Amino acid sequence: MNLLAQALRRCVIWCESIAVLVIFLSVWWMASHGDWISRVFLPTPEATWASLAQGFSAEPGTDSADLGQASWQTFMRMFLGWGLASLIGVGLGALIGMSKMARQWIAPTLEFLRPLPASAVLPLAISIFGLSPGMVLFVVSFGAMWPVLLATVQGLAQVEPRLREVAAGLQMSRLAFVWKIGLPSTLPDILAGMRLSMTVSLIVAVVGEMIASQAGLGQAILLAARSFRASELFAGIVLLGALGFVSNALLAGLEHRLLRWQRP
Repeated sequence: MNLLAQALRRCVIWCESIAVLVIFLSVWWMASHGDWISRVFLPTPEATWASLAQGFSAEPGTDSADLGQASWQTFMRMFLGWGLASLIGVGLGALIGMSKMARQWIAPTLEFLRPLPASAVLPLAISIFGLSPGMVLFVVSFGAMWPVLLATVQGLAQVEPRLREVAAGLQMSRLAFVWKIGLPSTLPDILAGMRLSMTVSLIVAVVGEMIASQAGLGQAILLAARSFRASELFAGIVLLGALGFVSNALLAGLEHRLLRWQRP
């Protein structure tokens, strides 16, 4: 009975989500066809779909951007930056979280660096790496690292005190405690930080492509905006939304599998 109720609830949620999407597309269709906003700035859904189809079938040497290749390049920058940020965030967070004294010493520095937007370090990254793919990867990793780092530090700080007492009774080393007890118990916080980090990595990757003139959806959107090709601009935005949705859904599915032990 519970399984049936859960299935019905999921069906209702999906129907509501689809209804919201249909309403959004209907308003977009009416606004563009009714000339509420000039089509120079707001293309019709049909024109956007045509630009998407043309972009995925574009041949080299044509004026249309190859949206398939651009999407892949943006995805790889986002994924590599997110992966590097996750590794650094978990590793550095574990080192800081192992010691209460280290957290007290480093906390002011973290609070100073954390609010810095990734765009603020772009001039520094450009001076070090130039306008290169390495510069974009550095900025993406820097911007996406903080959610994972802070989630790891916070999770280790809130480990059940009785687990620490058990580890002390077993004479576990600090490293063994973090690896066998601390990180597994902090896994929900880490995964939540990684989901937020993935969103940040996509945003920063697109901004980096625009500024550093690196091939990808960011550059495709920027070139379409400069040429007043609104349908291609919206096609790029739709692809960015789809890329973010799919990547978040995949990570949510992984989180669901890894945290099965939390569910009754």
